[in-house]
Amino acid sequence: MHLTRVVPRPIERIDAGDDAGLAWLRAEYEPSTESSVRLNMITSLTGSATGTDGTSDTLSSPVDRRILGVIRGWSDVVVVGAQSVRAERYVVPKRTRLAIATRTGRLDGHQLAPDDDTARVFLVCAERDATTVRRNSESLGLDVIAVPGDDLDPSRVISAFADRGWLRVVCEGGPTLASQFARAGAIDEFCVSVAPQLVPAAAPFIRVPDGHALAAPHGLLVDDSGFSYLRARPSA
Repeated sequence: MHLTRVVPRPIERIDAGDDAGLAWLRAEYEPSTESSVRLNMITSLTGSATGTDGTSDTLSSPVDRRILGVIRGWSDVVVVGAQSVRAERYVVPKRTRLAIATRTGRLDGHQLAPDDDTARVFLVCAERDATTVRRNSESLGLDVIAVPGDDLDPSRVISAFADRGWLRVVCEGGPTLASQFARAGAIDEFCVSVAPQLVPAAAPFIRVPDGHALAAPHGLLVDDSGFSYLRARPSA
Protein backbone atom coordinates (compact mmCIF):
# COMPACT_ATOMS: atom_id res chain seq x y z
CA MET A 1 0.00 0.00 0.00
CA HIS A 2 2.72 2.45 -0.92
CA LEU A 3 1.85 5.98 -1.99
CA THR A 4 3.93 8.71 -3.59
CA ARG A 5 2.99 12.36 -3.22
CA VAL A 6 3.64 14.20 -6.49
CA VAL A 7 1.89 17.49 -5.63
CA PRO A 8 2.75 19.51 -3.65
CA ARG A 9 6.51 19.17 -3.58
CA PRO A 10 8.68 17.83 -2.09
CA ILE A 11 7.94 14.32 -3.30
CA GLU A 12 7.25 11.96 -0.41
CA ARG A 13 6.70 8.22 -0.30
CA ILE A 14 4.77 6.50 2.47
CA ASP A 15 3.24 3.16 3.38
CA ALA A 16 -0.50 3.80 3.67
CA GLY A 17 -0.95 0.49 5.45
CA ASP A 18 0.86 1.30 8.68
CA ASP A 19 0.06 3.66 11.55
CA ALA A 20 2.61 6.26 10.46
CA GLY A 21 1.15 6.26 6.96
CA LEU A 22 -2.36 6.67 8.31
CA ALA A 23 -1.26 9.64 10.41
CA TRP A 24 0.41 11.14 7.34
CA LEU A 25 -2.78 10.75 5.30
CA ARG A 26 -4.85 12.34 8.04
CA ALA A 27 -2.57 15.37 8.02
CA GLU A 28 -2.60 15.50 4.22
CA TYR A 29 -6.40 15.50 4.06
CA GLU A 30 -7.07 17.71 7.08
CA PRO A 31 -9.56 20.43 6.06
CA SER A 32 -8.11 23.92 6.01
CA THR A 33 -11.35 25.59 7.15
CA GLU A 34 -13.94 24.95 9.85
CA SER A 35 -16.69 24.48 7.28
CA SER A 36 -16.28 22.90 3.85
CA VAL A 37 -17.96 20.70 1.27
CA ARG A 38 -15.88 17.99 -0.34
CA LEU A 39 -16.78 15.71 -3.20
CA ASN A 40 -15.24 12.26 -2.84
CA MET A 41 -15.70 9.86 -5.75
CA ILE A 42 -13.86 7.33 -7.87
CA THR A 43 -13.83 7.13 -11.65
CA SER A 44 -12.34 4.91 -14.33
CA LEU A 45 -10.10 6.37 -17.02
CA THR A 46 -13.21 6.52 -19.20
CA GLY A 47 -15.21 8.52 -16.67
CA SER A 48 -17.39 5.73 -15.32
CA ALA A 49 -18.37 5.90 -11.64
CA THR A 50 -18.90 2.13 -11.52
CA GLY A 51 -16.98 -0.96 -12.48
CA THR A 52 -18.02 -4.06 -14.37
CA ASP A 53 -20.46 -5.16 -11.65
CA GLY A 54 -22.34 -1.86 -11.65
CA THR A 55 -20.84 -0.69 -8.34
CA SER A 56 -17.74 1.27 -7.41
CA ASP A 57 -16.35 -1.73 -5.51
CA THR A 58 -14.74 -3.15 -8.65
CA LEU A 59 -13.05 0.19 -9.33
CA SER A 60 -11.74 0.64 -5.80
CA SER A 61 -8.52 -0.54 -4.16
CA PRO A 62 -7.18 -0.94 -0.60
CA VAL A 63 -5.49 2.47 -0.79
CA ASP A 64 -8.65 4.10 -2.15
CA ARG A 65 -10.67 2.65 0.72
CA ARG A 66 -8.03 3.83 3.18
CA ILE A 67 -8.29 7.38 1.84
CA LEU A 68 -12.09 7.14 1.87
CA GLY A 69 -11.93 6.38 5.59
CA VAL A 70 -9.59 9.31 6.21
CA ILE A 71 -11.84 11.77 4.36
CA ARG A 72 -14.91 10.47 6.18
CA GLY A 73 -13.04 10.77 9.47
CA TRP A 74 -12.66 14.53 8.97
CA SER A 75 -16.36 14.99 8.14
CA ASP A 76 -19.42 15.75 10.24
CA VAL A 77 -21.75 14.15 7.71
CA VAL A 78 -21.56 12.15 4.48
CA VAL A 79 -24.36 12.81 2.01
CA VAL A 80 -25.19 10.26 -0.66
CA GLY A 81 -28.05 9.64 -3.08
CA ALA A 82 -30.58 6.92 -2.33
CA GLN A 83 -29.78 5.16 -5.61
CA SER A 84 -26.18 4.75 -4.46
CA VAL A 85 -27.34 3.36 -1.11
CA ARG A 86 -29.42 0.77 -2.96
CA ALA A 87 -26.83 -0.13 -5.60
CA GLU A 88 -23.70 0.10 -3.45
CA ARG A 89 -25.30 -1.52 -0.38
CA TYR A 90 -24.10 1.21 1.94
CA VAL A 91 -23.47 0.52 5.61
CA VAL A 92 -23.25 3.14 8.36
CA PRO A 93 -19.83 4.85 8.37
CA LYS A 94 -17.81 4.14 11.50
CA ARG A 95 -17.01 7.70 12.54
CA THR A 96 -19.51 10.07 10.97
CA ARG A 97 -23.17 10.55 10.09
CA LEU A 98 -24.83 9.37 6.89
CA ALA A 99 -27.46 11.54 5.20
CA ILE A 100 -29.34 9.90 2.34
CA ALA A 101 -30.87 12.20 -0.26
CA THR A 102 -34.21 10.80 -1.40
CA ARG A 103 -37.52 11.74 -2.98
CA THR A 104 -39.37 8.59 -1.99
CA GLY A 105 -37.80 7.20 1.19
CA ARG A 106 -37.43 3.80 -0.47
CA LEU A 107 -34.08 2.14 0.22
CA ASP A 108 -34.71 -1.33 -1.22
CA GLY A 109 -31.54 -3.43 -1.11
CA HIS A 110 -29.84 -1.35 1.58
CA GLN A 111 -27.58 -2.96 4.16
CA LEU A 112 -28.32 -0.69 7.11
CA ALA A 113 -28.46 -3.58 9.55
CA PRO A 114 -30.52 -3.26 12.76
CA ASP A 115 -27.34 -3.47 14.85
CA ASP A 116 -25.80 -0.53 13.00
CA ASP A 117 -25.83 2.81 14.77
CA THR A 118 -28.81 4.03 12.78
CA ALA A 119 -29.09 7.03 15.09
CA ARG A 120 -26.36 8.45 12.83
CA VAL A 121 -28.40 7.87 9.65
CA PHE A 122 -30.77 10.51 8.31
CA LEU A 123 -32.98 10.93 5.28
CA VAL A 124 -32.87 14.34 3.63
CA CYS A 125 -35.58 15.42 1.22
CA ALA A 126 -37.41 18.42 -0.14
CA GLU A 127 -40.24 19.63 2.07
CA ARG A 128 -42.70 18.76 -0.69
CA ASP A 129 -41.70 15.07 -0.46
CA ALA A 130 -41.47 14.82 3.33
CA THR A 131 -44.82 13.09 3.88
CA THR A 132 -44.06 10.43 1.27
CA VAL A 133 -40.54 9.89 2.58
CA ARG A 134 -41.72 9.49 6.17
CA ARG A 135 -44.44 7.05 5.15
CA ASN A 136 -42.16 4.86 3.03
CA SER A 137 -39.30 4.82 5.55
CA GLU A 138 -41.34 4.39 8.72
CA SER A 139 -40.08 0.84 9.31
CA LEU A 140 -36.47 2.08 9.31
CA GLY A 141 -37.07 4.53 12.14
CA LEU A 142 -34.77 7.16 10.65
CA ASP A 143 -34.99 10.89 11.27
CA VAL A 144 -36.08 12.90 8.23
CA ILE A 145 -34.56 16.29 7.47
CA ALA A 146 -37.02 18.24 5.31
CA VAL A 147 -35.37 21.03 3.34
CA PRO A 148 -37.54 24.02 2.36
CA GLY A 149 -38.70 24.08 -1.25
CA ASP A 150 -39.92 21.72 -3.93
CA ASP A 151 -36.45 20.52 -4.96
CA LEU A 152 -33.46 19.29 -3.01
CA ASP A 153 -31.30 22.36 -3.49
CA PRO A 154 -27.68 21.71 -2.40
CA SER A 155 -27.32 25.11 -0.74
CA ARG A 156 -30.40 24.44 1.39
CA VAL A 157 -29.13 20.97 2.24
CA ILE A 158 -25.82 22.43 3.41
CA SER A 159 -27.68 25.09 5.40
CA ALA A 160 -29.84 22.43 7.07
CA PHE A 161 -26.70 20.53 8.03
CA ALA A 162 -25.10 23.71 9.40
CA ASP A 163 -28.18 24.32 11.56
CA ARG A 164 -27.33 21.02 13.24
CA GLY A 165 -23.67 21.92 13.65
CA TRP A 166 -22.52 19.70 10.79
CA LEU A 167 -20.07 22.01 9.08
CA ARG A 168 -17.79 19.59 7.26
CA VAL A 169 -19.77 17.84 4.54
CA VAL A 170 -18.61 15.09 2.19
CA CYS A 171 -20.71 14.30 -0.89
CA GLU A 172 -20.07 10.77 -2.17
CA GLY A 173 -22.43 10.89 -5.15
CA GLY A 174 -23.59 9.12 -7.12
CA PRO A 175 -23.28 11.03 -10.39
CA THR A 176 -26.71 12.69 -10.17
CA LEU A 177 -26.21 14.11 -6.68
CA ALA A 178 -22.58 15.02 -7.38
CA SER A 179 -23.63 16.90 -10.51
CA GLN A 180 -26.30 18.79 -8.59
CA PHE A 181 -23.71 19.92 -6.05
CA ALA A 182 -21.25 20.87 -8.79
CA ARG A 183 -23.80 22.84 -10.82
CA ALA A 184 -24.80 24.72 -7.67
CA GLY A 185 -21.19 25.72 -7.06
CA ALA A 186 -21.39 24.04 -3.66
CA ILE A 187 -18.15 22.03 -3.78
CA ASP A 188 -15.06 23.51 -2.15
CA GLU A 189 -12.73 20.62 -2.93
CA PHE A 190 -12.90 17.75 -5.39
CA CYS A 191 -11.29 14.54 -4.09
CA VAL A 192 -11.23 12.15 -7.05
CA SER A 193 -9.65 8.71 -7.21
CA VAL A 194 -8.83 7.60 -10.76
CA ALA A 195 -8.69 3.84 -11.31
CA PRO A 196 -6.47 2.53 -14.14
CA GLN A 197 -9.39 0.77 -15.79
CA LEU A 198 -11.17 1.12 -19.12
CA VAL A 199 -14.85 0.64 -18.37
CA PRO A 200 -17.63 1.60 -20.81
CA ALA A 201 -19.20 4.81 -19.52
CA ALA A 202 -22.81 5.64 -20.32
CA ALA A 203 -22.30 9.08 -18.75
CA PRO A 204 -19.52 10.97 -16.98
CA PHE A 205 -19.16 10.44 -13.24
CA ILE A 206 -19.95 14.14 -12.78
CA ARG A 207 -21.44 16.83 -14.98
CA VAL A 208 -20.24 20.39 -14.47
CA PRO A 209 -21.61 23.62 -15.96
CA ASP A 210 -19.98 25.34 -18.91
CA GLY A 211 -17.09 27.52 -17.86
CA HIS A 212 -16.53 25.57 -14.63
CA ALA A 213 -12.77 25.37 -14.14
CA LEU A 214 -10.47 23.92 -11.52
CA ALA A 215 -7.37 25.56 -10.21
CA ALA A 216 -4.07 23.70 -10.29
CA PRO A 217 -4.16 20.46 -8.28
CA HIS A 218 -4.04 21.06 -4.56
CA GLY A 219 -2.72 17.56 -4.04
CA LEU A 220 -1.90 14.48 -6.11
CA LEU A 221 -0.94 11.04 -4.83
CA VAL A 222 -0.07 7.98 -6.92
CA ASP A 223 0.10 4.40 -5.68
CA ASP A 224 2.08 1.43 -6.95
CA SER A 225 -1.00 -0.06 -8.64
CA GLY A 226 -1.43 2.93 -10.96
CA PHE A 227 -4.27 4.63 -9.08
CA SER A 228 -4.09 8.39 -8.65
CA TYR A 229 -5.76 10.50 -5.98
CA LEU A 230 -6.42 14.11 -6.95
CA ARG A 231 -7.50 17.03 -4.81
CA ALA A 232 -8.50 20.17 -6.67
CA ARG A 233 -10.43 23.31 -5.87
CA PRO A 234 -12.59 25.50 -8.11
CA SER A 235 -10.76 28.45 -9.61
CA ALA A 236 -11.57 31.80 -8.03
